[in-house]
Amino acid sequence: MSDIHEFRIDVPQAHLDDLADRLARTRFAEELPIAEVTDGVPRGPVQPGWEYGVPGSFVRDLVARWRAFDWRAREAELNAYPQFTTEIDGQDIHFVHVRSARPDATPLILTHGWPSTFVEYLHLAGPLSEDFHVVIPSLPGFGFSGPTRTKGWNAARVADAWAELMRRLGYQRFGAHGNDAGAIVSPELGRRHPDRVIGVHVNQIFSFPSGDPGELVGLTPEEQQYLGFLGAFVEHAVHDRVQQAQPQTLAHALADSPAGLLAWMGQLLAGVPDPDVILTNATIYWLTNTAASSARFYYENHRMPSTTEPTSFPLGLASFAYDFRPLRRFAERDHKYIVSWNEYDRGSHWATHDAPDLLIDDLRAFFR
Repeated sequence: MSDIHEFRIDVPQAHLDDLADRLARTRFAEELPIAEVTDGVPRGPVQPGWEYGVPGSFVRDLVARWRAFDWRAREAELNAYPQFTTEIDGQDIHFVHVRSARPDATPLILTHGWPSTFVEYLHLAGPLSEDFHVVIPSLPGFGFSGPTRTKGWNAARVADAWAELMRRLGYQRFGAHGNDAGAIVSPELGRRHPDRVIGVHVNQIFSFPSGDPGELVGLTPEEQQYLGFLGAFVEHAVHDRVQQAQPQTLAHALADSPAGLLAWMGQLLAGVPDPDVILTNATIYWLTNTAASSARFYYENHRMPSTTEPTSFPLGLASFAYDFRPLRRFAERDHKYIVSWNEYDRGSHWATHDAPDLLIDDLRAFFR
């Protein structure tokens, strides 16, 4: 444990003053009148008024809230959780570690997504610690792990870092869960370290049609609906295409404009019910200047060598109503051992925030 160090968030006041000054001088983008933008018909994940992208009303409201946001109070709340840093493969890794009072508890590593942070799982640490030793790392290049300093930080390299982190914490066998980017990293962890991973639980299984028309023969009406929503979700996910292609190009603007960063993150975080959660994540990205390095994760993953060999670790899915639904026929093509598949009638892409009870119960049932 000597190479693990306690960590406490302590942002210099000058950085907060600079943020406040930039927010006060925000120049908002022009846009079409709302009547010209929308026909009032929701299309998959695209809501009326969002057809051209994140609307000014969303950004103006959150900028006003951000100017009044009490970061010091939030900082104190975050510091109530035991946080640490360690260096793995030349990269600083920040993480929260909450041990269970139960000596026989299952170690569980929880991996967040983009544009989220470790904050995604913080409020679950207490309830989950009744059954698990909880480890919540910040992805390399995200938030308090700081910018990545070398090429190649894709999901496979992160998975190897997670295995080393759990070894340093004394956990030889453990479970893994992930959402969004975490639902890419966690299966890689099971694939690359099957002798140590008890099972992998995710909110999404990223199994798509291969392009073979034969795969689409005999789809049920429900499967066709799922496939249509999936197509709309992918089309709406402009961040995915841009960050895969040229992460550094956009990052110059995001590093200079907090309102721009807020809008870019708002593509996916807009559905989070508590605006303070959005502002907490935005503030962390801003203060750590990790817009570029977090975007590079997409670039590196897009170029990561792929394998067609199905996974063989136990896999569980908790699929939520307002997230895209994977088709089981494609998931079973890519994963041999799906032992739990639950679809819920509420919750979104950020189920930790709008359906935490369902997620916690699903995690407990899967690992039990």
